[in-house]
Amino acid sequence: MIHFDFDHSYARELPGAWQAAQPETPSAPALLYWNAALADELGLGVSQAGEAELAKLFSGAELPVGSQPIAQAYAGHQFGGLSPSLGDGRALLLGEVIDKNGLRRDIAFKGSGRTAFSRRGDGKAAVGPMLRELILGEAMQALDIPATRALAVVATGEAVQRERPLPGAVLTRVAASHLRVGTFQYFAIHGETGMLRKLADYTLARHYPELARQDGRYLKLLQAAAERQAALIARWMHAGFIHGVMNTDNMALSGETIDFGPCAFMDAHHPDTVFSSIDHNGRYAYGNQPAIAQWNLARFAETLLPLISPDDPAAAVPAATEIIEGFAERYQALWLAQARRKLGLLDAKPADLQLTEDWLALLAAYGVDHTLAWRYLADEAEGKSERLAALFPSPDVLEPWLKQWHNRHLPRTRRPQDIAAAMRRENPLYIARNHLVEEALDAASEHGDMGPTLKLLEVLRDPFNEREGLARYALPAAPEVAEGYRTFCGT
Repeated sequence: MIHFDFDHSYARELPGAWQAAQPETPSAPALLYWNAALADELGLGVSQAGEAELAKLFSGAELPVGSQPIAQAYAGHQFGGLSPSLGDGRALLLGEVIDKNGLRRDIAFKGSGRTAFSRRGDGKAAVGPMLRELILGEAMQALDIPATRALAVVATGEAVQRERPLPGAVLTRVAASHLRVGTFQYFAIHGETGMLRKLADYTLARHYPELARQDGRYLKLLQAAAERQAALIARWMHAGFIHGVMNTDNMALSGETIDFGPCAFMDAHHPDTVFSSIDHNGRYAYGNQPAIAQWNLARFAETLLPLISPDDPAAAVPAATEIIEGFAERYQALWLAQARRKLGLLDAKPADLQLTEDWLALLAAYGVDHTLAWRYLADEAEGKSERLAALFPSPDVLEPWLKQWHNRHLPRTRRPQDIAAAMRRENPLYIARNHLVEEALDAASEHGDMGPTLKLLEVLRDPFNEREGLARYALPAAPEVAEGYRTFCGT
């Protein structure tokens, strides 16, 4: 039996925040994907294990020695409506490990069966949605966007019933933690201030240890969490990433992207872009994501008021409100700093915000591909206009803006090729294009062929360097394919 050096600090320090559970035993587990590099980073010591053993280990057929499976409790605002008791309906935290960098990481199953929080769900997952989470997580890792990652995906050999029977799978997810805004809401709703304090102290110790012993630490926790979310959402926006289901139970206090089931990367740039099939009113549209993050943080702030000012929670409102209202300014500062790097600028000038907004307005007005427009702008730095010009209906619509951008670079203190190289390090060429993701998922789910998934992962792990023979991975889908594209949660 394989033994992992698990710790269980969450279970040990937060009794009442979880329910014990066991994964269901799959009938015929088969390894679809294994991230050996991540396993090594985690120090799991399974390099000698064969595929059959790994399949059992990461499907629930044989749990690693030292695991203590639990389903975590949390609440959440789902599309603005409060659900007081959600919890892990199809996920199990096996335990925590200290990785080779000294960081505590959660290892959890997703899709391993029913728990006390499953309600009417089956607790299962299908191959397609688990591979989507794998692909998008690895893409974001390569783009330097904090996100949970997939250690393994194992087919269960059993069907799960959705609109039709689909092949089942279990994903093993690695996260900095699974602490969410919704975790705090769960205890705030029930008036359990003592548990809120334990939870806040645990969160501080795990993710913000520099604040853990400071006076006013709960207000500082709010500030620190807001800072991480501002940085995260800024990176989402520049990558054209749309989470799709930004409920409060899907906002991780570690600052990682988590539970991004119906997520997708945008092709044609437009603020109103929505892909999730359940987001009927566009609440979580691309352009709404910064404001939704702020809204979610306001809900987090509400849970902290009794800790910030125990004798009179209302007295904490002004200080908490100041942090929440300051989120937009902090987000814009981080977003603009990255925009300057993407534009090839070394210094900061007040007009840079308008320059960037005018650029994005051009992309939206003409339905230009978000990723290629940013990438091909680097060509312009070297005086090569062909690829960028081809994205627009005529060069005339782009020339006034390009003149401003070129003037912004004056006087030039760097060689054009150095500016272009710096821009290409900030602007990827390869993203997880929706049609390519669907192609990979269809091949695996319908035909048992993991080849397209593995090839796509290979491309996405080096998104900034243009390579021969990969032109199709850089191009968006044809308009007739992209039109009406929808993603699904997989539950």
